[in-house]
Amino acid sequence: MEKMLLKSTTRHVRIFTAEVVNNDLKYHPNKLTLDLDPDNEFIWNEESLKKVNQKFTELVEERAGKSLDDYELRKIGSEVEGLIKYLLQNSLLSYNPECRVMNYSMGLPKTKEVL
Repeated sequence: MEKMLLKSTTRHVRIFTAEVVNNDLKYHPNKLTLDLDPDNEFIWNEESLKKVNQKFTELVEERAGKSLDDYELRKIGSEVEGLIKYLLQNSLLSYNPECRVMNYSMGLPKTKEVL
C-alpha cells in the first residue's frame, strides 16, 4: 500500500510530507516542505523570511522521531501562522498592496492614525 502525502493548510502556510523533485512534490515520510504565503498577501524581506524558516526548522527538529501525522503538521502550521502575525504586528512584515485580494486577514495595519 502506497503512503499518501499529508498536508496541513492554513491561510498563509502550507506544509507537506514531501520533498520537491523537479518542481513537483514527491512523498517523503521523513521530510517536510513549507509553502509560505501562497497568495502573496505580504511583502517579505530577508530577515522575516529567515525568522520564519528558522522557526519552521526548530519546530520540525523538536518533533524528531515523532510521527509526522495530521495533528503534528497542524501544530507546526499554527505556530508558524502565529509568528507571521507577530512579525506583522511588529512592523517586520507588511501587507502587499498589489495582492489579488486585500482582506487584512491578520488584522488592520497598525498606523499612528489607528493607534
